[in-house]
Amino acid sequence: MKKKAFAMILAAAMVCGMSVSAWAEDGRTLIVGFDAEYPPFGYMNEDGDYVGFDLDLAQLVCDSLGWTLEKKPINWDSKDMELNSGTIDCIWNGFTINGREDDYTWSEPYLNNEQVIVVAADAGIESLADLAGKDVLVQADSAALDALNNDDNKDLTASFHSLTEVPEYNTAFMRIDSGAAQAVAVDVGVANYQLSQREEGKYVILDEAIQSEQYGIGFKLGNEELKDQVWAEVLKLYEEGKVEELADTYGVDKAMICIEGEAAQEDADEAAEETDAAAEAEQEAEEAAEEASEEE
Repeated sequence: MKKKAFAMILAAAMVCGMSVSAWAEDGRTLIVGFDAEYPPFGYMNEDGDYVGFDLDLAQLVCDSLGWTLEKKPINWDSKDMELNSGTIDCIWNGFTINGREDDYTWSEPYLNNEQVIVVAADAGIESLADLAGKDVLVQADSAALDALNNDDNKDLTASFHSLTEVPEYNTAFMRIDSGAAQAVAVDVGVANYQLSQREEGKYVILDEAIQSEQYGIGFKLGNEELKDQVWAEVLKLYEEGKVEELADTYGVDKAMICIEGEAAQEDADEAAEETDAAAEAEQEAEEAAEEASEEE
């Protein structure tokens, strides 16, 4: 029985090893999980196709690697279950790194982002302080919700009359229009897109941000190989100007892009190696000094 059990474990380990290394081959399918109601990063256009800044970037990565991209819309509340079960290979959809650093294997950040408040232009709300006693909306399980629940914003959130979670932003703007709520907390990139699709001048973004953060691509914890392959292609596309082209296409402020590029990454790697070498040399010197002292 023990031999049989060992053989089964060994076979399983070999299968796992094969599945991981297979990412190096052409013809793989990369399954990207995304929120289909999150423009401009991932959404369904008028032709019924899933598009967006993040999805188009994922497509370019797959094209470069000879992979097939499968775009899988998911319930955002279930994203961890989808990733851990293997239903999706990564979460790539305006996904915030901050506060989740230890929960996923992350790419480097590619966009700087802020959490902001959107209100009706005629609501008489000009600052975060003016939200006291107001009904505020936020998307369920979003970075904006995390920001409002952060200790840094506990006094702000406590000042609201209510904070209500909604499934997506069309619902939020409908509630603001009806007077059922006065504000919605949202990523600035999404806010800019939403305002561009609605009546000009009807809504405004408050100048004060709730929180600053960064977007990254989230992979299952430990899946370094896939992360490295995808990120290497993102760096190449950035160097070729493709990332900025996508920003122009989807109205993403190019100032938000925070990719360092291959040259900067190589410099950072070299600096890290030099730091490690210096630390090792210092340790060796200390050990040699201790040995010399003991001999005396």
